[in-house]
Amino acid sequence: MSELKTKYLGLNFKNPLIIGSCGLTSSADYILKMIDFGAAGVVLKSVFEEEIIFEHEKNLKERIEKQDSNLEFLDYLDYQIKESVLKKQSQLIKDIKKDADVPVIASINCYSVGEWFSYAKLLEDAGADALELNLYRIPSKINIQAEDILKGYYEIIKRVKEHVAIPVSIKISPYFTDIGNVVAQFDMIGVNGIVMFNRYYNPDIDIENNRIASGPVYSGPNDYGDSLRWIGLLKDQVTCDLSASGGVHSADTMFKMILAGANSVQVVSAIYKNGPGYIRDLLSGVQKWMEKKDLKNIDEVHKYGRELLPNHGEVFERAQFMKYFGQHEQ
Repeated sequence: MSELKTKYLGLNFKNPLIIGSCGLTSSADYILKMIDFGAAGVVLKSVFEEEIIFEHEKNLKERIEKQDSNLEFLDYLDYQIKESVLKKQSQLIKDIKKDADVPVIASINCYSVGEWFSYAKLLEDAGADALELNLYRIPSKINIQAEDILKGYYEIIKRVKEHVAIPVSIKISPYFTDIGNVVAQFDMIGVNGIVMFNRYYNPDIDIENNRIASGPVYSGPNDYGDSLRWIGLLKDQVTCDLSASGGVHSADTMFKMILAGANSVQVVSAIYKNGPGYIRDLLSGVQKWMEKKDLKNIDEVHKYGRELLPNHGEVFERAQFMKYFGQHEQ
């Protein structure tokens, strides 16, 4: 039988399937259920700085009253709320590790540079095996240049790396003009892994009720192209690990991601849609493909994939579109 063990962020995983950061990874009971069905690791639901600020503001409205001019009280309240949120994360990590032997990756999303590394250190102290920095921001302000955004990202990563000893991965957006160079720069400053890619919240307009509504929440089975392309293009050009995220709804797609060079594959929407038992179907499907191709382990899958992608994966570049599809007849 083919062996599914893999390494990601320097950690040992029994297979490449990781449950990505989502609501499913905020409950120890559900996380343990997914692990029982074969998940090799989890990325906990992100700690968002906005959530802590929102909680702070909510508490201020409820408790401020006579304390409105007491700055010490405001500082204490801010500290207390952060402690409460991070204490919950700490307990979640302990509850998982008590009953399961899999890597637990904490996830944070902040916009204040100082908060990134303070949260990171607290989550490391709580027992997280690694950190995923969720760089989930849409640069909507027209006076901010791309260079300034990247400088901010580099500063965040450097500061976090200075404050923690555990591995650090970065979950990025596909919306960079020079994504290859950006990933290479992250690699050079010591990032242990890159997760490709973030799935943004999609807004919609409810024209019946005159309000802003949420667009489609889940990814679709055809949404994996960007991750597949960039993992294939960058695998041989960076030293950090690459993790595929987005559109993995079948064993076929998961196997393709590993062929392209992914060290791990993060799955979310498929589990929401099909339940935790679907994890077994994904893993058994990948194993069947490996046996069909006579591939004994993940390293052999990667090697086989490189043989399919000559010249550093140039077949994934958009320039090849006309070469391969220009003669298509309708």
